[in-house]
Amino acid sequence: MMYFHNRALFDCPPDAVLFDADNTLYSYDPAHETAMQAVREKVTQTFAINFKQFDEAFGRAQEEIKGRLGPTASSHSRLLYFQRMLEIVGLGSQVLLALDFEQTYWRTFLGNAVLFDKVKEFLDDLRLARIPIAVVTNLTAQIQFRQTVYFELDKYFDYIVTSEESGFDKPHPAPFAIAVKKMQPKGNRIWMIGDDPVADMGGAKKAIGAVTLQNLHDGGKPGEGENQPDATFYDYGELRILFNDILKRTM
Repeated sequence: MMYFHNRALFDCPPDAVLFDADNTLYSYDPAHETAMQAVREKVTQTFAINFKQFDEAFGRAQEEIKGRLGPTASSHSRLLYFQRMLEIVGLGSQVLLALDFEQTYWRTFLGNAVLFDKVKEFLDDLRLARIPIAVVTNLTAQIQFRQTVYFELDKYFDYIVTSEESGFDKPHPAPFAIAVKKMQPKGNRIWMIGDDPVADMGGAKKAIGAVTLQNLHDGGKPGEGENQPDATFYDYGELRILFNDILKRTM
């Protein structure tokens, strides 16, 4: 069941639609946990360390990289995390192994990531209505491009903007502004569909005055205050009903 905080903002079709990727188009956490377990097992079978030691070293590595690089695409790099993890356990950079662990992670991740139901059908609805569509997402272009191709979404989206391209992670205004500039919508009614209250809802509203829709697929908590979405939904079937109802009323 959809819930509207600002129902009046849905009185006409959007001029363009922006999507987050992780936890918006598919569920991130199960794929991530499976991928991390695959790397954890490979590392502990290769070296004389146990799962606890791996988790502690990896957690420290991730914290250090994020703290050093700040809100940038490279701060999410699994390659950097695994390189630093190996250094922390006293093995040096071990670049060949770091590359191998990164490949294991992403191969396993993609093999276990599943699109949410009705995502492609909703994207088809938007394309049939000739509405520009873009992905605005954190992380590096290479990884997000791979995900898009793996899910066979490259034929649906007109543009992809990553935080590597923009130089900043969301909620910085740069990724949103670049996406809008690329799409050149005919009007200023832009929908932003995402899961994160701060990065997606608050970020898009501040940057481009977007109409925001928060995906609560996992029972997450809606944003509050300046990060409050204009609507919340639990599956893309609800968005299809909303969108097609708007089209019928405005034809």
